[in-house]
Amino acid sequence: MNTICAISTAQGGAIGIIRVSGPMAIEIVNGIFSRNIIEQPANKVILGNIINPNNEKEDNTIDEVLVTIFRAPHSYTGEDSVEIACHGSSYILQTILQILVDNGCQLAKPGEYTQRAFLNGKMDLSQAEAVADLISSQNAITHRIAMQQMKGTYSSKLQQLRNQLLQMTSLLELELDFSEEDVEFADRKELLQLSYDISSEIQRLTDSFAYGNAIKNGIPVAIIGAPNVGKSTLLNQLLHEEKAIVSDIQGTTRDTIEDTIHLKGIQFRFIDTAGIRHTTDSIEQLGIQRSIKAAEKATIIILLTEPGVSYPEIPIRNDQHVIKIVNKTQSFQALTGVGVPQLEEQLLSCVPKADNSDLLVTNLRHYEALKLAQEDIKNAQHSLQQSFTGDLVAEDLRLCLHHLSSILGSEITSDEVLGNIFSNFCIGK
Repeated sequence: MNTICAISTAQGGAIGIIRVSGPMAIEIVNGIFSRNIIEQPANKVILGNIINPNNEKEDNTIDEVLVTIFRAPHSYTGEDSVEIACHGSSYILQTILQILVDNGCQLAKPGEYTQRAFLNGKMDLSQAEAVADLISSQNAITHRIAMQQMKGTYSSKLQQLRNQLLQMTSLLELELDFSEEDVEFADRKELLQLSYDISSEIQRLTDSFAYGNAIKNGIPVAIIGAPNVGKSTLLNQLLHEEKAIVSDIQGTTRDTIEDTIHLKGIQFRFIDTAGIRHTTDSIEQLGIQRSIKAAEKATIIILLTEPGVSYPEIPIRNDQHVIKIVNKTQSFQALTGVGVPQLEEQLLSCVPKADNSDLLVTNLRHYEALKLAQEDIKNAQHSLQQSFTGDLVAEDLRLCLHHLSSILGSEITSDEVLGNIFSNFCIGK
């Protein structure tokens, strides 16, 4: 495997860090460092200078840096690794990176460090995906969930379910070895009860996705109404800033305007839309079409009107929450903020509920795998209830095992699948 390098800190800071990982990491850094680090112990920080060995000028020093050595397997990737902490100048970082490439490193791809950690057994796939969630966390709740998943709380539950299924499957497959003797090693009533227990746990995890997805990605809210009923004013009140243009002229908002707020740790993604009315203005018509599309995608629709103006007629699904508001009244004034706190409470009441468990599914890939696993365990229950042969029950259990294992990554061998997962990571992680 080749040795990779990348800048792992954001631009603009006083300090920048470059990560080097792979079989030649220590040797390559040693070749551009003013001190010999080949025999240095692991987890030691060493002060010295990065030099350009290809520059024959008398002063070829690039920067004074701190070098930290991590020896395999005790590193983030499980490989020999070196971190170079230098000054945060973009020139210095890019120069050191280029020197590393000139001396045998390859530039890391997005997520390649975490992918190597997964491939080297430092974490399972669900923990690796939690790294990306941790980096993108925007509030205390998403941070806590990502940290728990990284620590393996979620993985432990899946592993527990997997071990129970393995035990069930092993007993049934053992029976197949003694099929001519007509013996049963697995009590069918116990197997059926265990399948109910496993199904209940999978269902609880699956049910948590609605809340977990809302926590992670935010809840889309569309503000829909006729022109000049106060949609843009309401958006500005909710955002506490003048995001949208407010005017008495009808049709001012001709495109959707989006922004987010956080209420009690929940992110809401608001979409202010063009007023819905009959018009011959082609550009305004396009804005109205986008309003209708925004309503289709929203989880919550705020239908806003004012006295004497009808609510717009738009298609509404059964799974959408609709909040109807009459603006410019004594109980609600978007311009002054009257009634807005009560609206925020209504928004929070629309958030999917979850039990008190800290185990939340926030990843769509995991959710889909759990749904497939639930189908398989239900099929196994049916087979047991109908007294089907052990080989048919075992096949259903094996499929359930496969889908649970795919979450942990133990049965994903396709480089394309792994590439799709890790390509969403930032470079340097």
